[in-house]
Amino acid sequence: MENGLEKKYGLLTAIAMVIGIVIGSGVFFKAEKVLTATGGDLPQGILAWSIGGIIMMVCAYVFATMATRYEKVNGIVDYAEVALGSKYGYFIGWFMAAIYYPTLTSVLAWVSARYTCVLLGWDIAGSEAMAISGFFLVGSFALNALSPKLAGKFQVSTTIIKIVPLALMAVVGIIVGLSNGILVSNFTSGAIADVTSANPLFTAVVATAFAYEGWIIATSINAELKDAKRNLPLALTFGTMFVALLYILYYVGLAGAVSNSVMMEGGEAGAKLAFSTVFSSLGGTVLFVFVVISCLGTLNGLMMGCTRGFYSLAARDMGPNPKVFKSIDKNTNMPTNSSILGVLLSGMWLLYFFGANLTAVPWFGSFSFDSSELPIVSIYAMYIPIFVMMMVKEKSLNFVKRFLMPSLAICACVFMVVAAFYSHGKAVLFYLVIFSVIMAIGMLMNTKKK
Repeated sequence: MENGLEKKYGLLTAIAMVIGIVIGSGVFFKAEKVLTATGGDLPQGILAWSIGGIIMMVCAYVFATMATRYEKVNGIVDYAEVALGSKYGYFIGWFMAAIYYPTLTSVLAWVSARYTCVLLGWDIAGSEAMAISGFFLVGSFALNALSPKLAGKFQVSTTIIKIVPLALMAVVGIIVGLSNGILVSNFTSGAIADVTSANPLFTAVVATAFAYEGWIIATSINAELKDAKRNLPLALTFGTMFVALLYILYYVGLAGAVSNSVMMEGGEAGAKLAFSTVFSSLGGTVLFVFVVISCLGTLNGLMMGCTRGFYSLAARDMGPNPKVFKSIDKNTNMPTNSSILGVLLSGMWLLYFFGANLTAVPWFGSFSFDSSELPIVSIYAMYIPIFVMMMVKEKSLNFVKRFLMPSLAICACVFMVVAAFYSHGKAVLFYLVIFSVIMAIGMLMNTKKK
């Protein structure tokens, strides 16, 4: 008898996974980019965070509607399969397993190391940072592969920890900023530096995409979620709304802590400077330790998805050698072989991210692109056919759920794709070449018999 995945996660873990994957790295990592992209124009930065949040919430609502109707092994793959058939389901499943999960997991390992290095005063792109990145990647894999229940508990506890610095900066930063006049000054000063893009708003929105991304990964555990048809939609809806509100308030809180010009000059240490300014040097350091822990929580959530990537294909008898990748360890109830391949690909993408984005001269020439943003835009493009077919097929749904929300979601996805071209320029084309090669390999390796 074949081993199956147990229903081991409840609603609390699902909500914690949505909030926990989304919150914890991007808001710290990309707040600097949004500020730089807009030239320090605070209202435009808040607009970018708001647009990114709305895009996330609209798409999450549509998938939440689908989650009430379908439940199998890996949410997004299930929905693609129902909407457009098994080939499109495999196409998305392969993309998630080979590109999406490992690229984001590798970037998160580096982001966690980056803030560890800021805390210790080390170079964020040096040998120390990369060694710590590798350690965090392997450590997160070990936690998930050896004890998935412990990984679930870690996810819940880090979610609580990661909300602390964001909520404190949101509340205290705004109060301090209003009392000393810095917040009003930052709001009214407009752009204080030259913008680096012809379309700063588009560049800023694409940057927020990384900060908001991750909610879709929560659908990867729907086969292990108790009462998934009820709990997954609740987790997606409440989780994304909470995240968007907290991000915007945190961004405003930062503007109350220090002036935009100081924040922009601080670079990667800007967030630590803001925390130290508001909460004293010791308090700022303690809260920044929380920031590092929150990044590790995000990495853990992404690794939860990454370890199940090839299993979700093998469970459908698709992809390379399904018998190997759908085998589940009797002791840990984890797809061990899928986990090993997932972490191997994460290591490869970490090497790519370092060579493409962190070296003085990019290793890959024109093929050096930002693997923290473009794979996310790809998945938004892939949502479009699913939303279209949902409007065609789901005849039992009311007007709002069948037509209005999917239409808004399609507009949101198109906006994100257009914004990516404005933000990344020619790099998008070179990314698409690599994307096409990897996807072609995936199509050739699909062993599903007709």
